[in-house]
Amino acid sequence: MTTAHKKLGIIAGGGNIPHRLIEQCLAEKRDFFVLAIEGNADKNLVTDNIPHQWIRIGQAGTGFKKFHDEKVEEVVMIGTIKRPTFFDLVPDLRTTAFFAKIGMKSLGDDGILRAVVKEIEGEGMHVKGIHEVMPEILIKKGILGKHKPDKQAREDIKRGVEVALALGQLDVGQAVVVQQGLVLGVEGIEGTDELIRRCGEYRRKGDGGVLVKLRKPQQDMRIDLPTIGPRSVFRAKETGLKGIALHAGNGLIVDEKEVIRAADENGLFVMGIDPGEYHDR
Repeated sequence: MTTAHKKLGIIAGGGNIPHRLIEQCLAEKRDFFVLAIEGNADKNLVTDNIPHQWIRIGQAGTGFKKFHDEKVEEVVMIGTIKRPTFFDLVPDLRTTAFFAKIGMKSLGDDGILRAVVKEIEGEGMHVKGIHEVMPEILIKKGILGKHKPDKQAREDIKRGVEVALALGQLDVGQAVVVQQGLVLGVEGIEGTDELIRRCGEYRRKGDGGVLVKLRKPQQDMRIDLPTIGPRSVFRAKETGLKGIALHAGNGLIVDEKEVIRAADENGLFVMGIDPGEYHDR
């Protein structure tokens, strides 16, 4: 049996990538089932003709059982997840046992996701990265549009790489904003959009800064890869940034053509970078 014929379970958060994955499954006539996360997945993500179930974050156990009932063989976790409310986290019995088993030490940025992967695979399903199902979504190395970083921007990218790698080693965040060599902000639980907005308050006069997003050194390629899309470009423009640098081959670019169009029209550069070329080992 080929991968294309294995039934795919989609755990869907927010953003456009879950939409695109569903469209691909339909186009390929691949069997699939969607677990849409309440408060995160787009309300229009699934319709009556799409096999799905809505669940809270705390109902992971219910979701695993549904995948079993649907005979799902492979699973992809994709989309943004907002900071959950207390109600979201109220666990079902299966999820209560899961939290008790992993303990609080696993609840770092990526720790809980790695534990979820292990739990899913312990049930006989195989977790796939979105890049394994949609390889074209990974950003390639190089400049994407017509604008290029100038000397100051290249220096800011280098500084951003140094800081982002340090953040990643600590399992904190993936993104940093640097302007004229100064770190305006680093990503925490708020996410990249809020990071960009917040940095607008600290912007200095003169050359605008850059956003750098890297995969954490220890990060599993199957979960939570750094991502940009058209909204990232518009937010960067609003904040006065000059461009965005994303980890080549390790970061996702949503609607690449629209990202390039938006960057070209707004005078920003977007590029895929190899961190090793900017980091002194």
